[in-house]
Amino acid sequence: MTYRQKHSNGIIYKVMKRNHFHSTGNSKRANALKHGYKSGLELTVSEQIKQTEYELRYETETLNYVVPERKAKYTPDFVFIKRNGGTMYVETKGRWTTADRTKMKHVLQSNPGIDIRMVFQNPNQKLSKTSPTTYEAFARKLGIQHVAKKDIPAEWFAECVKTGEVPADPKRFFS
Repeated sequence: MTYRQKHSNGIIYKVMKRNHFHSTGNSKRANALKHGYKSGLELTVSEQIKQTEYELRYETETLNYVVPERKAKYTPDFVFIKRNGGTMYVETKGRWTTADRTKMKHVLQSNPGIDIRMVFQNPNQKLSKTSPTTYEAFARKLGIQHVAKKDIPAEWFAECVKTGEVPADPKRFFS
């Protein structure tokens, strides 16, 4: 698909329309990043401010705010009953977004002692292009001690009861 673009010199150019969702590069954003901004819009506005009598102060202050408490629900991908009668939750992640990491942090804080294990498509994936922290390192920082790549390890299955088996009842002292 093409569209016509008229430049300041009066010439009309025929230009290929970009699919910005799947674009391999957004030149405005790349230019903005080069100048220390996160988006082309921020760069444009900063250039506008530079043309005025006002001081350019970009991200110079941090404001505190409170996230209101709310009840939320989390549905783990897979649930297993362990041989000791406990429960093992297995969460699979290809892409572990900031929102997903925050949710997992809240789930772990709200459920102390819970056994959640993570299977990542790539546990060595960095949280972002600029972060040195991997998915696995962040999971361990949250307190998730069991992390795997692509498959549930046989050792995890060995901890669980198979279909038809009965788990031990750790609360039962006398038969």
